[in-house]
Amino acid sequence: MNTGSHDGPHPSAEPPDRLLADCDVRFARRSGPGGQNRNKVETAAILTHRPTGLSAEANERRSQGENRAVALMRLRVVLALEIRRPTDPGAGPSPLWRSRLKGGRIVVSPSHDDFPALLAEALDAVAARGADVKAAAEALGCSGSQLVRFLKLEPRALQQVNGRRAEAGLRPLK
Repeated sequence: MNTGSHDGPHPSAEPPDRLLADCDVRFARRSGPGGQNRNKVETAAILTHRPTGLSAEANERRSQGENRAVALMRLRVVLALEIRRPTDPGAGPSPLWRSRLKGGRIVVSPSHDDFPALLAEALDAVAARGADVKAAAEALGCSGSQLVRFLKLEPRALQQVNGRRAEAGLRPLK
């Protein structure tokens, strides 16, 4: 999915309060932890990003606030996976990407707030280069193996890249 507007940051890189402002937030009852609270209190959080229609849900925590935070992180990853933005081939990596590059290695945990924005940037770079991971890695200032290792942190990202590679007649990444 491409977004119509290319102004501003990728939706996955938006500050949490701004991203939440673009979402419909619903709470519902779900099974999960909570003992006597379970099925009595609407603690499951469901976020739907109005501009794209993409959504994410969390129900494994005991409070609405905790579940909303988990759902927001999941939504940011879904946005990173689903929304491709054109990249300027001469621009080089973003300041955020450069700040996470240490000796050619991408240093970030999948649970860190920066992860969705970095994932979106990596997927945009791969898509802009016809699923050529080596060319995308060069543009991002890391090795192809480092980029693949980063993509493996989110299995759906690696699956998506391998789908694009298959369409282009390229070998799948392992």
